[in-house]
Amino acid sequence: MTYNPNHRRRSIRLKGYDYSQAGLYFITMNVQHNQYLFGEITDEQMSLNAAGQMVADEWEKLPERFPNIELHEFVVMPNHFHGILEIVDTPVVDTPVVGATTVGATIVGAPLVGARHHDMDAATTSMITRATTRGAPTVGKMMDAFKSITTVEYIRGVRLSDWLPFNGKLWQRNYYEHIIRNEKSYQNIAEYIINNPVRWRNNRFNKFTNSI
Repeated sequence: MTYNPNHRRRSIRLKGYDYSQAGLYFITMNVQHNQYLFGEITDEQMSLNAAGQMVADEWEKLPERFPNIELHEFVVMPNHFHGILEIVDTPVVDTPVVGATTVGATIVGAPLVGARHHDMDAATTSMITRATTRGAPTVGKMMDAFKSITTVEYIRGVRLSDWLPFNGKLWQRNYYEHIIRNEKSYQNIAEYIINNPVRWRNNRFNKFTNSI
């Protein structure tokens, strides 16, 4: 089938669901064009490069930017990210909190070497502000902010530290989201995240799976 760039993409969000309400959400984000930008799997362990560590650090800062959330299990993989995010209440957020420090969550498969403090430029701050102001922030707004921040930081890494350039956009336009509705579902998803590096050989995001 011929690709039509004007074709309207179907939303994968749950119709009618209030994504600002308290609850647990399983998030998956994929790197655009499936590029391996964040490190590699060695001996069934995820070894983060500098870019992957940046992604992990910025994820850990989200509760500083959005005080109504808590983070659970998460993992940065070579070309994607999995995490569980919990909205614990729904306060009105009028201003973003930028330049926050790490909140001490565990990165699966690699040690945390400490979050870096970045001075955001005016354009970055404006992007975050638009994504976090007025009313209870939805999961979509939080993910938009996360994508914007990590993209800006990745571009800085390409410019200053010779990180591998990405083609077009850092992240795919959409992301996968699943509402966790019970304890059994949470346990299954948490186990899936923790074991992601171990199962990398057969992971559907591993572009070399079918060539081995």
